[in-house]
Amino acid sequence: MSAPSTGGRGAVPALFSEPGQGYDGWDEGQGRPEGRGVPDLGQGLPERRATPDEGQELAERRGAPDEERLARAALTRLVEPGDETVGRWLRRMGPVALWRALTGKGKPPPGATGERLAGCALRAAGVDPVADLALITRCGGRFICPGDLDWPGQLDDLGDARPVGLWVRGRADLRMWALRSVAVVGARACSDYGAHVAASLGAGLAERGWVVVSGAAHGVDGAAHRGTLAAGGATIAVLASGVDVAYPRAHAELIERIAEQGLVLAELPPGAHPTRPRFVLRNRVIAALTRGTVVVEAQYRSGSLVTARRAQQLGRSTMGVPGPVTSGLSAGVHELLRGEAVLVTDAAEVAELIGGIGDLAPERRGPLVERDLLDPVTARVLEALSARGGNHLRDVARESGTGCDEALGRLHELLALGFVERHGDRWELVPPVRRSDGARRGDPPNRGNRVKGLRR
Repeated sequence: MSAPSTGGRGAVPALFSEPGQGYDGWDEGQGRPEGRGVPDLGQGLPERRATPDEGQELAERRGAPDEERLARAALTRLVEPGDETVGRWLRRMGPVALWRALTGKGKPPPGATGERLAGCALRAAGVDPVADLALITRCGGRFICPGDLDWPGQLDDLGDARPVGLWVRGRADLRMWALRSVAVVGARACSDYGAHVAASLGAGLAERGWVVVSGAAHGVDGAAHRGTLAAGGATIAVLASGVDVAYPRAHAELIERIAEQGLVLAELPPGAHPTRPRFVLRNRVIAALTRGTVVVEAQYRSGSLVTARRAQQLGRSTMGVPGPVTSGLSAGVHELLRGEAVLVTDAAEVAELIGGIGDLAPERRGPLVERDLLDPVTARVLEALSARGGNHLRDVARESGTGCDEALGRLHELLALGFVERHGDRWELVPPVRRSDGARRGDPPNRGNRVKGLRR
């Protein structure tokens, strides 16, 4: 879908003029009229800037020349995202020359068919990059090109599939945020378990200073964004539509919150609507932009798995959260975990995998009981005591493999700790205390006799 034309002379950028002619019919051989832009460097095009009375403001210079920015903005409406053939042409020819080539104003790109060029010419008829740039400015956004200061360099890892440019809403610096970001993706029709895990991951990662990236879709994506926002964290939504088109519509309010508190970005220009292929192509941006991808619930056929596998190809960390083996929503994640993905269960484990030195998850152990703190010989003496009736010292020594003197010393230690009782010359285990009394299994039954120095 093309943006509405702004009309008037200012709506036609110099980029669209015929070769050898500048903006508004000015012939370069006749000199430069007063007040016009300076001639371009070697491409026969004057520099073009929108005038204030047009009611438009081109995106500020952020590294790429205005002419190149206009060409890239126009190409985002002319070609589909992720087209490696276009990316190869773009790398060899540059955006301005490629625009001219695809619209019949220059030599066709190598290998371009007549049918493709005809389609491009037809589509180019309604392209107005000045209007698109003005619209994104009114939306509080900007258009970022490769070479700009806030262009995320990791997107260059996509090679010829790198985005032509990115339309962005939000005030944050995309390059800086992307340096410490992690993707959380998963099933749209997720379970309550999946939504809970995604929200917990979002909140936990936000508390650790990580930027959470997802696709603003139903299910896991939305839960991850909401968890991050609830924790006051930073989040980025990568859309398969224009940044001014809320999709899904039910997430319009969520996407607005993300634009206010974080960033919303897309390869497609304002007003563009999503299609099935665009969702799949969008996933490569999520994979490349972040340092790692976590998948929470995914079936065998899932766009989330596409994201994770693309992350693997790009050398990023790939993680999965396990689920019930009886659930089809967990089947894709489990298949991923059988490969190169790493199993994670919370934000601490994610941060440990993709963070720096010292970002360690806490050591996980089962509950510690008092018996675990006994030294091996004392524990062996304790195990030698029969639960039925009393035990003579000689029997305890024989069963524990110690001498009588050693066994007696250990029994007195256990007596002080509340594990045993002495009745004359017989030793007995203290009867266990009911759990309703507050004792934990494995604690010494006589809680009042525990020695504080047991942990020595």
